Amino acid sequence: MKMVVAFLIAVLLGGCITQHGSYRLSVVDANGRDLAPGISMTAEGSHIYSVRNAMCSAHPGATVLIADIQTGQALTSESPYQCRK
Repeated sequence: MKMVVAFLIAVLLGGCITQHGSYRLSVVDANGRDLAPGISMTAEGSHIYSVRNAMCSAHPGATVLIADIQTGQALTSESPYQCRK
């Protein structure tokens, strides 16, 4: 029984994705216009989700773009993110 529980825990934890690094987040409308000009939002690691959700709360229907600060490349697993209306 202990082996089964240990196996299940290992499988479940193996499926979790943890983001590492520093990211810049921006929010744009359907035309690509920056909805927060002059504001640079950054987040470390998995805190991108809190920042993304805050941006979506402020701008329903917008698109959140997430890019690695060091490389400038989009975080393809999470960006672009379409906020719900």
